[in-house]
Amino acid sequence: MKRAVYPGSFDPITFGHLDIIERSAKMVDELVIAVLRNSAKNSLFSLEERVNMITELTKDLPNVKVESFDGLLVDYMSQIDANIIVRGLRAVTDFEYELQIAQMNHVLKDNAETIFLITNLKYSYLSSSLVKEIASYGGDISKFVPAQLMNRIYEKYNVNRENTYEQ
Repeated sequence: MKRAVYPGSFDPITFGHLDIIERSAKMVDELVIAVLRNSAKNSLFSLEERVNMITELTKDLPNVKVESFDGLLVDYMSQIDANIIVRGLRAVTDFEYELQIAQMNHVLKDNAETIFLITNLKYSYLSSSLVKEIASYGGDISKFVPAQLMNRIYEKYNVNRENTYEQ
């Protein structure tokens, strides 16, 4: 069975992330979205909230499951018997960073292979950090995240938008 892991913090998950999930799920038997528990980061959403949101958004993809992990990705991969890492690339600068991580993971786990997917051009500028910044000022994030997440994101910043969105 080809089991792949798509690791990340997904804080919050964006249309760019969902694009990578949908495309990579077609390539493998099972895709595990591995939500990183990173105590060094000050996350907008709790680990449980992020896992629940991603589970909700991927419920129609039968070969996708969502879990959380902490520690080294390669250790987690060994626990779930996965050998493929999926990563999305938006720009050349992403590649330089991701290449180093991929090479390090391969040294730590010699059968770990990384697949890079080029982000759809319409999401090449998109990041969770930018979504959070726009939302914190009450800006429109409807082009960046699914409608069912918008109010949850605004609520984290105590932003009351005039137009409310479906929960």
